[in-house]
Amino acid sequence: MSTPSDILARIDKLELDARQVVEGYLSGRHKSPRHGFAVEFAQHREYTPGDDIKHLDWKVYGRTERYHLKQYEQETNLVAWLVVDASESMSFASGSRSKYDIACILAGAIAHLVLQQSDSIGMVSFADRIQQFLRPSARSGSHYRELLKLLATGPTTNASTTGAVLNELAGRTGRRGIAFLISDLLDDVPEILDGIRHLKYQKHEVVVIHVLDAAELDFPFRHPTLFKGLEAIAELSTDPLSVRDSYLAELNAHLGAIEEGCRVLQSDYLRVRTDDDLGTVLSGYFQKRGSR
Repeated sequence: MSTPSDILARIDKLELDARQVVEGYLSGRHKSPRHGFAVEFAQHREYTPGDDIKHLDWKVYGRTERYHLKQYEQETNLVAWLVVDASESMSFASGSRSKYDIACILAGAIAHLVLQQSDSIGMVSFADRIQQFLRPSARSGSHYRELLKLLATGPTTNASTTGAVLNELAGRTGRRGIAFLISDLLDDVPEILDGIRHLKYQKHEVVVIHVLDAAELDFPFRHPTLFKGLEAIAELSTDPLSVRDSYLAELNAHLGAIEEGCRVLQSDYLRVRTDDDLGTVLSGYFQKRGSR
């Protein structure tokens, strides 16, 4: 069982890792500090003395001979949610970091970026049910540490019910925002997609960050191996070479179904390996997002 000092050490390490990822992301970014998220035009309003004239719309002036300013739906209004899978399967690690470690670092990095923009971040961790629920706040100090503290208590020893959790969350998150689902998604695909659909129905944008261990994707095993089950799956002793092709076929079908479902639901899908450079992954995603 983790002691308070163990948890504090995990929080400090998580904050360090998250900040390193953010620094890696920022070092490759050359545009506006709001490059990472969308800034959408909302409406015009009439100019009043003291307004910043750089937002004057000269096309409107040409038609009306009246001064109007463009108003934007700035990201000061953004509410972001981190939805982090803390089920037992997330504890798997073939290298130095588990899937849950990667999920926490990504969550910490995204939270840091959101708070840097003075936007609000909330966090949910889940397994068979919602485990932790932290309401959104834009306080960059105490709120950020509280978020990391809750992440540092996981993962659990429970199985995941991703779809049911997303459906419950859709009814609890309030006004529209953006939800970052960070999970290995080793769950029922139709139920996952149904949960995403429910969030979309509530006007939330959903970004799916699919975290998988390198060994799960590559299946590098060559010698007779005892595979220990997680989430109530029994142990299996087998010759990996005899099952490799069928395993990869099943896995790729599962991944393809999730990715295609996200495409149909117009939700961003990002696959992350545990051996990826996370700064590069985040930078690539947000640059692609910004270009849209």
